[in-house]
Amino acid sequence: MLPIYVVNNFGQFNHLIHRALRDLDIEVSLIPNTTHPEDVASGCRGIILGGGPTLDRAGNCAKYLDLGLPVLGICLGLHIIATRFGGNVSPGKSGGYGPVDVEILEHGEILKGYPDTISVWASHADEVVSIPPGFVRLARSSICNAEAIALPEKRIYGLQWHPEVSHTFEGKRVFENFSRIAHE
Repeated sequence: MLPIYVVNNFGQFNHLIHRALRDLDIEVSLIPNTTHPEDVASGCRGIILGGGPTLDRAGNCAKYLDLGLPVLGICLGLHIIATRFGGNVSPGKSGGYGPVDVEILEHGEILKGYPDTISVWASHADEVVSIPPGFVRLARSSICNAEAIALPEKRIYGLQWHPEVSHTFEGKRVFENFSRIAHE
């Protein structure tokens, strides 16, 4: 079976995403965001767009969204998805990393098995302020209206929070759900 590619966008937790998948016995490779889209299309069964400092350093990530593969964007990965499809990202009012209680509005495939409220670890230095047309809002919090969004028919999902850190409630479930989505 082909691996899931974790795209390194220079974020401090990209190696933790890779390790979380490996620890779940999910075949995974960490790749630079400069990898040619054709190589990505032929080499994996799904893509996780990892976090990073800025949209300016996102390399080829927006092009990966046109490959027809399932995509999970985490933090900056969410912002790449939102801006590529016509949403807007702006600086958040709450700033840096910390705990957030998230209300799940639509469980769908990516948040399947979670309770209606979970405690997560997130950065809100930047956040989605307008959801792209056609996307579904999956989760919100008291400080961010778009904690998670999805375009289910294209199997594209984005999370503001970091499921790869131990502070996030059952973060591995997101990766298990995404692996299942990328297997179908």
